[in-house]
Amino acid sequence: MTVVSTAVLELEGIDVFYGRVQALRGVSLHVDQGEIVTLIGANGAGKTTTLRAISGLTPAAAGRVLLRGEEITRVPAETIVARGVGHAPEGRRIFSRMTVLENLDLGAFIRKDGARRQDMDRVFTLFPRLKERQRQVAGTLSGGEQQMLAIGRALMSRPKVLLLDEPSLGLAPILVETIFQVIREVNAEGTTVLLIEQNALKALSVAHRGYVLETGRIVKEGTARQLLDSPDVQKAYLGV
Repeated sequence: MTVVSTAVLELEGIDVFYGRVQALRGVSLHVDQGEIVTLIGANGAGKTTTLRAISGLTPAAAGRVLLRGEEITRVPAETIVARGVGHAPEGRRIFSRMTVLENLDLGAFIRKDGARRQDMDRVFTLFPRLKERQRQVAGTLSGGEQQMLAIGRALMSRPKVLLLDEPSLGLAPILVETIFQVIREVNAEGTTVLLIEQNALKALSVAHRGYVLETGRIVKEGTARQLLDSPDVQKAYLGV
């Protein structure tokens, strides 16, 4: 009997180097269709590198990245976007001299269909503040608004998998709640999410499953509930 994988995204034994420094060591994980999966770990553990390996920004030296069963390990980053991976990177990386509208439009640069306006309206529904500031130069937005823009820009490519790197970093608590509510809504609409988040408690509160990354290796995995109940995770990441 053939077992059909439900994974939309898989990493198999990924190694990544920065020069002679090995950042990831045999990282394997999977994200199933419709899941929110979180990757938690200390600063420097390799979380951002994992997302960069998936999106083609820092190609893996060994191992495989599979998107719906098709290998994308060494596919150019722009092609990976076209195949259905959206990435809202750490630090937002918006185009600060362009307007909100121009940033969002760039998020859809690989799109050939005529539904950009529909997706723009969807982003404005998720983030009403961006609609209010659509003509504003992005560099003049607040940190929270810039984070909304980074996520909105990633959504404009209509991703099957959305990679989110520290979406709440540096935000006021009320904006953190807004961001996480949007993550829930986007996922409920059918987008699979792989989330990196400094606030492990918050991440595990929205995730279905999670992985713990330490010094470039996956050291623990489980359901969100299992990780929340783990004494090791509580001590290291939850302040319990």
